[in-house]
Amino acid sequence: MAAGGFCKLPNGSVVVALNLPSPTPDGTTAVRFLVHAQNRARALTRLRNLGLRAVYLRGNTAPPTPDEITAVLHHPDGLIWRTAPDHGLTATELWHPVRALLRRPTAPTP
Repeated sequence: MAAGGFCKLPNGSVVVALNLPSPTPDGTTAVRFLVHAQNRARALTRLRNLGLRAVYLRGNTAPPTPDEITAVLHHPDGLIWRTAPDHGLTATELWHPVRALLRRPTAPTP
């Protein structure tokens, strides 16, 4: 089961954070997704619509930090990711739009 959590904002919307296995073909690292939506169900639906079908949020074991909330609120899509930090270490990687993760590599032209 994926670690994750949510935070309800003063305006009623939520920010959901989920640690999932990487959807890339190698799948060696975990990825932390942040989603901003009107409610938890819509946030999970946004991830499912991207092809991450088996995404569920049970509990609130790893809620988003204040820095993560700020990052997702300032992104125009409201859906970002980065490599999940291992063993509680802080990540220095910048956040990426979800399009960068799901982009398929193109074959080189001869």
